[in-house]
Amino acid sequence: MGARTSELTGSETRIAALVLPRDLRLRLVAAFLGVAALSQLHELHVAATALLTIVLVTLAAGIERRLLRRLVHVEGFVLLLLATLPFAVEGNPLFTLGPLTASAEGFARAGLVACKVSAAAFLLMLFLGTVDANRLGSALQSLRVPETIVRLLVMTVRYLTLIRQEAHRLRESMRARAFRPRSNRHTWRSYGYLIGMLLVRALERAQRVEEAMRCRGYAGRFPYAAIPAPGLREWAAFAVLAGFFTAALLWDRL
Repeated sequence: MGARTSELTGSETRIAALVLPRDLRLRLVAAFLGVAALSQLHELHVAATALLTIVLVTLAAGIERRLLRRLVHVEGFVLLLLATLPFAVEGNPLFTLGPLTASAEGFARAGLVACKVSAAAFLLMLFLGTVDANRLGSALQSLRVPETIVRLLVMTVRYLTLIRQEAHRLRESMRARAFRPRSNRHTWRSYGYLIGMLLVRALERAQRVEEAMRCRGYAGRFPYAAIPAPGLREWAAFAVLAGFFTAALLWDRL
């Protein structure tokens, strides 16, 4: 719990070799400023340039493939947006598909939103993709985020993995009993039992964890160690990032 936020390992060392602050608190604030700046862009060419820059930096940082695979769900939403938004915005018609008409303004709006969403996803992956939950909780607590939110975040990240493992064991036990999913009542009933058993076991585990924490003197607050103040290099890296986001906004307003 008390790991220093300035410690870097593995792929984080390669990321820190760029302009990212080593101090996780400054990195969190920079990520918030970056997403806020991206949300205010109105010009497609500015958003596309920002997306290209962030993607190139992310690839140069050596982000692992398993982290990049997390973006599949986001890009699926982007594809759905590109397929539907052109038909929902009025403007100069480009083509007609049955009763629907796609407009040039709709494609421009879809491209803008897609660039902004993808850029924000890559930015968060670059800044926080390799950060474990304990370090993130320590940094959030240092930034005076309410303890309840910090505790929920840390415990959720931790026990989602355990619940996923429990679900995998239950599915394996169903396969061992010759269960084969089909589109029938037996299959849906079996999945209902699976979900119910998973919830019951998750509740039992939560009760055991709560009792164990109380036995160890838990009083509603995780004992995070104090985090040292950011150094000059961290502030300089933060200033560079803030300048980049400010420049993107100014370019967008020109």
